[in-house]
Amino acid sequence: MSDQTAPSRAAAWWSQSKSRSQATTVAALVLTAVLVGISAYVWVSPTGAPLRKAVDQAAEVVTPFAAQNAELKRNLDKATETIASQKGKLTALQKSTLAAQASAAKQLAAAQQKAAAAEGRLASMQAQLAAAQGKSGSGSTASGSTAAGGKGSSGGSAAAPITAPSRAELLSPAKRYYGMYTEQAPFNWATFDATSAKVGVSPNVVGYFSGWDENFRANAVTRSWQQGRLPMMTWESRPINAGNDTVDAPAYSLPNIIRGDFDAYLHQYAKDIVATGLPLGIRLDHEMNGIWYPWSETDGQGNSINGNNVGDYAKMWRHVHDIFQQEGANNLVMWIWAPNIVNNLPASHKAPGYLESLYPGDAYVDWVGLSGYLRPPYKSDNDFSFDYTFKASLDKLRSITSKPIMLAEVGASETEGHKAAWITSFFQALAKPENEDIIGFSWFNLAVTSYVEGVRATNDWRIDSRADSLSAFITGLTRPEDDFALTPAP
Repeated sequence: MSDQTAPSRAAAWWSQSKSRSQATTVAALVLTAVLVGISAYVWVSPTGAPLRKAVDQAAEVVTPFAAQNAELKRNLDKATETIASQKGKLTALQKSTLAAQASAAKQLAAAQQKAAAAEGRLASMQAQLAAAQGKSGSGSTASGSTAAGGKGSSGGSAAAPITAPSRAELLSPAKRYYGMYTEQAPFNWATFDATSAKVGVSPNVVGYFSGWDENFRANAVTRSWQQGRLPMMTWESRPINAGNDTVDAPAYSLPNIIRGDFDAYLHQYAKDIVATGLPLGIRLDHEMNGIWYPWSETDGQGNSINGNNVGDYAKMWRHVHDIFQQEGANNLVMWIWAPNIVNNLPASHKAPGYLESLYPGDAYVDWVGLSGYLRPPYKSDNDFSFDYTFKASLDKLRSITSKPIMLAEVGASETEGHKAAWITSFFQALAKPENEDIIGFSWFNLAVTSYVEGVRATNDWRIDSRADSLSAFITGLTRPEDDFALTPAP
């Protein structure tokens, strides 16, 4: 046997014969089957749990963050649901809070209106009681009380009746009126009296403002006459707290007033005036020839203001006057139709016939008046005189009617230092024969910040704004030739 064949025989011992080859194959198959069976038994049997656990742990080792990621995802989903839920609750809470605030505001407004109405009714009943006790002479009387602004007497006895001149006496006064507006008069006399003390003369007219969201305030009238002063109410057909920066007040448009939306309010207002038994002046919707109030008809460019139509202002005035006539209030009211001076109005509002179209007629007006101020910005031709400020407007009024003229709202700014000279010119002009029909004036005694021709400025209209202005005012007011009714200040 050669050396080349020996290794070949040793490597294939199992295949040296056919029978051995077959036996080896069967044995391998049997062994494989046994191993598979043992593995299956171990895996599915209860005793195989440790093995399965070991396999699972091995799988977790392979993916060490899988379980943690799954838990984080579950937590994230829960947090997302919680945030969405809380946002919904917050939105609902905000809506509920806003609704509650709106409801509270409405309730407060209603309560304030009811309180004002009750105050007016109380004063009216007090006035009716005084009227039942009789009137003194040709003047009007009403009862005075602490509630109405009077001084109550001790021991429960009734206060002295409040007296006033008759309406006829007031319409044609023997001497000129001197009036003043302050922040709170006639409901608080502090500033009014302090300024009067500086002037040395007490005004016999007190001006104040009221809106159409207010009931008639009888105590304004009773408190005025307790001081011997004619109350002159500027009555604006808009809410009392409305800003002067908008002309939009749709509910208070002239067409709405004309068609009767406010008739119930107007009838009650007139009845409450009658109940006081005391006279007053009413300056209804003043400066109607301007473009800055909701009752003006057009904006100077032909566009409607607040839905108003040309001709509506005079119709509105007559409508209100007629309701007062039905209730008997015109026996106490002096109606004051008071436009603005024409100097700085749009050209269309200075055109012939425009102011005339706003006049309701002599049968509906007792006095005519003007609002007129020395105020910046000053034009180059302004000579800071009475005539520059008022003459063109007075000429226009006198061409419309011969009614007495009340300069119902006047003042002068300290800006640029022309105030004292203007005041001197003002009083000198009142002594001229052509101005005999001017029966008085009421000074706007406040400092106000406003926009004029797009310029924001603070104008100090107060009588005592500077020493030289105060001195010029005292000198002018006390001139005998100007013929004012002068009562020494207390």
